[in-house]
Amino acid sequence: MNAIPATTPEATLASARRTLAIEAQALRDLEARLDDTFAQAVDMLLHCRGRVVVTGIGKTGHVASKVAATLASTGTPAFFMHAGEAAHGDLGMLTADDILLAISYSGSGSELLTIAPVARRLGSRILAMTGKPSSELAKLADIHLDVSVAQEACPMNLAPTASTTAALAMGDALAVACLEARGFGPEDFARSHPGGALGRRLLTHVRDVMRQGGALPTVSVDATLSRALEEMSAKGMGMTVVIDENRHPVGIFTDGDLRRLIERRGDIRGLTITEGMTRSPRTVQADALAVVAAEQMDTLRLNQMLVLDDNGALLGALHMHDLMAAKVV
Repeated sequence: MNAIPATTPEATLASARRTLAIEAQALRDLEARLDDTFAQAVDMLLHCRGRVVVTGIGKTGHVASKVAATLASTGTPAFFMHAGEAAHGDLGMLTADDILLAISYSGSGSELLTIAPVARRLGSRILAMTGKPSSELAKLADIHLDVSVAQEACPMNLAPTASTTAALAMGDALAVACLEARGFGPEDFARSHPGGALGRRLLTHVRDVMRQGGALPTVSVDATLSRALEEMSAKGMGMTVVIDENRHPVGIFTDGDLRRLIERRGDIRGLTITEGMTRSPRTVQADALAVVAAEQMDTLRLNQMLVLDDNGALLGALHMHDLMAAKVV
């Protein structure tokens, strides 16, 4: 194995800065070239009746995969089709209602030039992103976006670096322009990302995490303190709800209430629950966002909050631990 040439931290940092400077300049040049063609490309994507099928090979294939994922997650139905596999059966993914978004810096790759004419005969429209406006792929496209760069960051000007950055940035620009034109908002984004933090915050409602039914600790207004403690221990919420005959909550008795009652009265064995409970407990509706309830509980320094139905009857209860387990907070 060849020995690695000696280098210095200064030389390493200079290399990194040179790479970043070249790629930053490529993006500035890309911005300066934007014209009505970009607007036409966005309009094409917005009026696509099918899906945007993004294709490429090699390094631009990786870029194409990311562009497809970004489009799909921001409101433009899209998927990635490997250009090499497309020529061997995967082109069956494409329909006449779809748009083929073909990415190739040279615009002359044999794989893309094989599938583009087939896509055109099928009736699909073609949007191409290349660094060669006079290339064959550019000429085959309905709309062509120029993503050329003055130079690669590679000192040999060979490895795709600045060119892939430019293509990736152009893909992001298309996705964001479509997002804004559609009025795609945080809740729409959350529906595309149900497993992410934003999805949990915007899609999880109180009813999804509240305890209810047999897991909900309740006692009647005439219950003894001993009965309330039994219910608290059995249900493990650190509290019990005190309800009337119509299941309307008249109070809540928590671990904190128990400590304060002992400090105040000493012997509590003969007391009823109404002598120690906190009246007018804090409540929330079941269809409220869980994150909103969590914020209220945090502000008020509460570990529990009651959930009521539209008639004011007890429906469930929230515990901060449940909100944390659901990763809402």
